[in-house]
Amino acid sequence: MACGQGVDTQTFPISAGAAKHSMQIFTVNYPLEWAAEQLVEEGAEVRFPAPGVVDPAFWQPDFNTVAAYQQADLILLNGANYARWLSRASLPENRLVDTSRTFADRLIAADTGPAHSHGPEGDHSHDGVEFTVWLDLSLYLQQVRAIAAVLATKLPQLADNIAARKAELIDRLTDMDVQLMKLGSHLNGAPVLYSHPVYQYLERRYKFNGRALHWEPDQLPSTQDWLELDALLKQHPAEIMLWEDEPLPETRARLKQQGVEAVVFRPMGNRPPGGDFLSGMTANIDRLGAYALDLGVVPTR
Repeated sequence: MACGQGVDTQTFPISAGAAKHSMQIFTVNYPLEWAAEQLVEEGAEVRFPAPGVVDPAFWQPDFNTVAAYQQADLILLNGANYARWLSRASLPENRLVDTSRTFADRLIAADTGPAHSHGPEGDHSHDGVEFTVWLDLSLYLQQVRAIAAVLATKLPQLADNIAARKAELIDRLTDMDVQLMKLGSHLNGAPVLYSHPVYQYLERRYKFNGRALHWEPDQLPSTQDWLELDALLKQHPAEIMLWEDEPLPETRARLKQQGVEAVVFRPMGNRPPGGDFLSGMTANIDRLGAYALDLGVVPTR
């Protein structure tokens, strides 16, 4: 998935079932939508209107979609300067919830890199603050708690149910956090590559030893890209490269010739091709663990 996308020109459809809910909740990315849905179930309508093929961090909603956000009862924000369109839209401040506010001191400052393009939408750079905070599941758990707290306040009649669902969700995410901690421990500092600079929170929390490139899964790397990879591998001899999505077969084959295995580890900012956030992250962990085992990096359990 390219990390920048152009303006969505489709009109945002208001759900036919919206009227039956006492509350409409909009979110700016999929992890927030999924968490809110798990917590509130049928007690409110939760909407994340970005198309499935875009990176929500760089998506620009159209006029009608912004208007739908403005009419929502609650708008869940990721914080960390996520969703650049928010700075250009007028949203009701009393309905905004910054779910990363409690860990603002743990946000990672971006290593400003060169502007780069992902097609007709133009250039952008990864500067400011890194925003894929949910890839550190300990931070995502804080986002879940923030969502649960505001939902319990807004929907007091459902507070007990929300508390029970929160406890179950925290247990499941904590188990996954432990799995990733164990995987990071087993990797034990082995060099890893990232196709794109979106894994900073994953790296810090789980102690990965990674270096990032600016490669896109749907584009063939240039001759210069391969030369830069050759130079990087001499300093950082990685055998695994994490990708946001499945790379082109030609890219995967050439990486394999150079002793590097491409492993899809979806950042999960948008909906996965199938399943949900929990199954998508589980698949990420399973793929990375399996390749690490095959490469002899991780001891057999």
